Amino acid sequence: MNYQQIMSQRIQEVQPSGIRRFFDILEEMKDAISLGVGEPDFVTPWHIRDAGIYSLEKGRTRYTSNAGLAELRREIASYLERRFDLKYDFASQIVVTVGGSEGIDLALRCLVNPGDEVIIPVPSFVCYGPLTSMAGGTPVLLETRAEDEFRLTPELLKKAITPKTKALVLPFPNNPTGAVMERSDLEAIAEVLRGTDIMVISDEIYSELTYGMHHTSIANIPDMYERTIVINGFSKSHAMTGWRMGYVCGPKEIIKQLLKLHQFGIMSAPTVSQYAAVEAMRNGDRDIERMRDEYDGRRRYLVEGLRRIGLPCFEPKGAFYVFPDIRSTGLSSDEFCERFLMEEKVAVISGTAFGPGGEGFIRCCYATSMKDIAEALTRMDNFLTNLRKKQARSAGN
Repeated sequence: MNYQQIMSQRIQEVQPSGIRRFFDILEEMKDAISLGVGEPDFVTPWHIRDAGIYSLEKGRTRYTSNAGLAELRREIASYLERRFDLKYDFASQIVVTVGGSEGIDLALRCLVNPGDEVIIPVPSFVCYGPLTSMAGGTPVLLETRAEDEFRLTPELLKKAITPKTKALVLPFPNNPTGAVMERSDLEAIAEVLRGTDIMVISDEIYSELTYGMHHTSIANIPDMYERTIVINGFSKSHAMTGWRMGYVCGPKEIIKQLLKLHQFGIMSAPTVSQYAAVEAMRNGDRDIERMRDEYDGRRRYLVEGLRRIGLPCFEPKGAFYVFPDIRSTGLSSDEFCERFLMEEKVAVISGTAFGPGGEGFIRCCYATSMKDIAEALTRMDNFLTNLRKKQARSAGN
């Protein structure tokens, strides 16, 4: 069997995630520390777990409606209005998905025709480009700059737009950089988009994890609501990664078509997880505040520590990542990460895993204990000291 001929050429051309290989090595190491996994280290709060358990005890194990439990969609609508002043009709504008990633996939497949271009600011989460390609579209990777704190500027966006542009992915707060877009930034982007038919896919999975500011959705900006598909979920805000709970909100005409994709591909999101999510939406605000406060302390500690050992790092205002500049070491991002892992048993992720513009940077995740962060900084300081000594000896020879 010639499997290369049998399989879809489009799928074969998509490269696997550049993140996973570090974890494959890490699994074989003892006493290793990971600042790599983009996952909360908190356990899902007990009252949310209890709601899932209770749903099992009550025998609620059947399919729900394709769009998700009406009760859950009502709570999502209430939550979005309460927290972000976003108003969506639970019956026609919200679909519950298997994580935010499914929501991104559905949005892209719902919008993209073969040959359409999708603008994707990078560095950013690894799935946008491959999912665009698998939908038949063309990813247009738009490099944001460290001097702009990795925000998308209107000047960059204007240059990327062509007659083939169908959509803009807006991945803020950002993974891997921790960058945010404030209201003034979004207003400038909105001004570029007015008068076009370009849709926005706004991935707001980290919307609850902003520090010293309140998240604003581009759907809040005048004239943007009708052209924006909002993707969100429970993984980061409520420490519910394994429950696989997300949701998509948008214009009802688009949601109607998007629901067909979800219906035929998935049927419905997991029932137990949906009942747990109802509790998260209804009574989880305090959990969000508690976890965010803890992340904030780790964020400030890690940024200060990286700067102290000689790695420049802008202060990220969102998500739970920092994105230090390692160009002064003379190593590429991949070399830095591989050597740091092998020599000091600490996993961080190469900036190149997140697209062009990531070279010269690494992603460090602070969704881990303060003890591990402190030890990782000690080991990084040791790594940099030894590296500089070796480089000095080589220069002397």
